[in-house]
Amino acid sequence: MSAISANKAELLAIANAVASEKMIDKSIVIEAMEEAIQKSARNRYGAENDIRAKLDPLTGDLTLWRVVEVVEEVEDYFKQVDLKQGDKLQPGAKVGDFIVDPLPPVDLGRIDAQSAKQVIFQKVRDAERERQFEEFKDRQGEVITGVIKSVEFGHVIVNLGRAEGVIRRDQQIPREAARTGERVRALITKVERNNRGPQIFLSRAHPDFMKKLFAQEVPEIYDGIIEIKAAARDAGSRAKIGVISRDGSIDPVGACVGMKGSRVQAVVQELQGEKIDIIPWSEDTATFVVNALQPATVSRVVLDEDDGRIEVVVPDDQLSLAIGRRGQNVRLASQLTGHQIDIMTEEEASEKRTKEFAERSKMFEEELDVDETLSQLLVAEGFAELEEVGYVDLAELASIEGFDNDLAEELQSRALEALERQEAAHRQVRRDLGVEDALAEIPHLTEAMLVTLGKAGIKTLDDLADLATDELIAKKREAPRRRNNDAAGPPQRRPQRETDKGGVLGEYGLSEEQGNVIIMAARAHWFEDDAVSVPTEEAADADSTQ
Repeated sequence: MSAISANKAELLAIANAVASEKMIDKSIVIEAMEEAIQKSARNRYGAENDIRAKLDPLTGDLTLWRVVEVVEEVEDYFKQVDLKQGDKLQPGAKVGDFIVDPLPPVDLGRIDAQSAKQVIFQKVRDAERERQFEEFKDRQGEVITGVIKSVEFGHVIVNLGRAEGVIRRDQQIPREAARTGERVRALITKVERNNRGPQIFLSRAHPDFMKKLFAQEVPEIYDGIIEIKAAARDAGSRAKIGVISRDGSIDPVGACVGMKGSRVQAVVQELQGEKIDIIPWSEDTATFVVNALQPATVSRVVLDEDDGRIEVVVPDDQLSLAIGRRGQNVRLASQLTGHQIDIMTEEEASEKRTKEFAERSKMFEEELDVDETLSQLLVAEGFAELEEVGYVDLAELASIEGFDNDLAEELQSRALEALERQEAAHRQVRRDLGVEDALAEIPHLTEAMLVTLGKAGIKTLDDLADLATDELIAKKREAPRRRNNDAAGPPQRRPQRETDKGGVLGEYGLSEEQGNVIIMAARAHWFEDDAVSVPTEEAADADSTQ
């Protein structure tokens, strides 16, 4: 057997073995072999040649040829032939045709065979990585079982069969020992392409992992009769889930607990003893918050939908239970409901209400120039801002016990005058800050807002136009607090650790639609400038042709 035959037989054997072992299409391996042979042939005949190779996947017969172009005058002797030579290779060839120039088979020596193998294995590795990515890319959110391969720098490497995943340190259950060779279940959170193969990120700390475990243990969840609407976890310690039943005859909490707690205990054991509170979910936010704070008893809930905050009042003896150890109970309840929860006792709530009542009464007394009794009466009727007095329906104001139309009209007049004084004061501050008058013409912007913009360094139309809507109006979000120690003032003014700086005008409660109007109004002059410049250039061209 000749050297080339032996090499062909060897390469075909490699192709069959690799395709079977790596579970990839044999054609991919054959294509890699052809590419390797082409590379070897170019080394033999010259890298400048456009050499093609075809390998019969059954017999291993190799066909080599060079592709050349027929031209009138040859400039590149490696890739071009003249008409006369082209007619010899392919009778009837014309200028511009690409024709085949057969080449004799090459004798693949030891070096060429090794080079071919390297090319083949590289292409096979690429194909295997692509297969792994295609296999796992759509499995995000699925629970998978694997075997712990190793632990590197605190990260757990898991053998998933035909790929490997990693459970990063922050996605592990705290104090859970990972031992090589043990089986482990985890949630696929993300699959990314990588030069070294697909990166499969796993988690045992994600709330969705707990939800998937419940779906495996509770048939009603798997069948869609019971739905887990929300979940929050402090991995390894405590968790809360909100459940709802679509069948009125089935108790969602009881179904998740199971007979003598068998179902929930199966999940608890998988999560290394993590305590799980199963809570009935409710569309009513206040009711759901009360349920989420179990086992604490709640006296009263005050919901601020604009700021996404909830004040919860609990009896003095329930405060520590509602907060939980290191704030765990209220933190999980906040994550579960999606609202920031402030917990206070009855005494603190009373102090807060008293202080707010006194501050608002004092403000009305000074701004409206009325006596203490009248100002307190306004606050008692629910008025908190001058705008509410100035722009409320006159009949509503006059309907207050002890008021008449004349008094209502006088109070509204004084409220509007006070608002104008405040506006004038803000206008002066705004001008002192150097904020352009043009910004005052933009819809929805008050002088107080312009002062805030000026203090943030936004003083021109271009400054404002450069902002995105979120940068302008996004509300400041703050970390949930264990309790409210400062009862003075509205919630956003209390000193807290910020988790999101929010927009420049976030405190004013502007809607996204209003924010878009403001930004587009600030950018309007850009388009006006463009509209003016185009006809001017056209006019200049017209003048030059005359």
